[in-house]
Amino acid sequence: MSEDVFPRLVVDLDGLEHNTRAIVELAGRYDIDVTGVTKACRGDPRVAKAMLNGGAAGLADSRIENIIRMRRAGITAELMLLRTPRLSHAAVVVEHADISLNTEPTVIKALSREAQKQDLVHRVLLMAELGERREGIPREELHRMVELALSLDNIALHGLGVNLTCLTGVIPTREKMLAFEALVQDIQDTYGIELAMTGAGNSANIPLMRQDEHPSAYINNLRVGEGILLGLETVHREAIPGTRQDVFTIEAELIEIKDKPSLPDGELTQNAYGETPTFENRGVITRGIVALGRQDVITGGLTPLDEHVDILASSSDHIVLHLKESNYGVGDVVRFRPSYGALVAAYTSEYVATSYE
Repeated sequence: MSEDVFPRLVVDLDGLEHNTRAIVELAGRYDIDVTGVTKACRGDPRVAKAMLNGGAAGLADSRIENIIRMRRAGITAELMLLRTPRLSHAAVVVEHADISLNTEPTVIKALSREAQKQDLVHRVLLMAELGERREGIPREELHRMVELALSLDNIALHGLGVNLTCLTGVIPTREKMLAFEALVQDIQDTYGIELAMTGAGNSANIPLMRQDEHPSAYINNLRVGEGILLGLETVHREAIPGTRQDVFTIEAELIEIKDKPSLPDGELTQNAYGETPTFENRGVITRGIVALGRQDVITGGLTPLDEHVDILASSSDHIVLHLKESNYGVGDVVRFRPSYGALVAAYTSEYVATSYE
């Protein structure tokens, strides 16, 4: 991709490797492996390789399409499908993913049938429900699911996992981790097995480790995306010591610069998104428009890197800025730091180019 194509997402691969190494070293104090999560980046093979170079034990993605993309790029590391497999995708999941997260008996049976056809052993990580109310097997059903996984041909019960924070914001407190440990211990003692992977969570677990409160006796894996990509833990969105927060930059080109009143003129209704925006009266100001909009990114997740630039409003194809300094011209580039949501959207948009440093 040409370096002068805008809008574009600039990825600092050295920064990604640095952040991965910092998280791996932190988790390593508790004998916990880190699985790098690539879903925000659509399984970008360069991002995946940077995570592996930084010491990630394996990679995980919620889309089988992204796992296939990484496989075709020559990545041979262990790949985990984060989202419960679609029943219709059982064959392709077995073919390309080493491990999948599972909660449904029907799906696991389908994976078993497909694994037999392909003469492969597919590993499953059963997800326990601990209050997040997203994917998860209720405690009263967990033993039946374990027994099913142990009974099926070409299926290996790889471990037990839990997910917190992502949907409803339930924090992985020490109490939640001890509850997870109790489940792991119960399964292992009841069936006389040792689970290879006990995945207790994600970037939201990092505050516990920093406070030296992360139980480690039965927990050996974390699935980390935002902590690596943005250097942020996901409970308070605070920077993780030793990581960088500048790995990703979104750049957009100015297509108009005009002095205009800060308030609209006329009778107002809802905007194109059904919102009724409000505006601060700043008088006549220099307003800039960049060729980037809600079709490309979550505009509310962008922070201008220039402290003299404010985001005023956005529509599908435009972001309107207050340029408080007059050193910009049409064709110049304005740079933004994306939130996790903005990063996901920018990577997904076919209108946003990607370049690497």
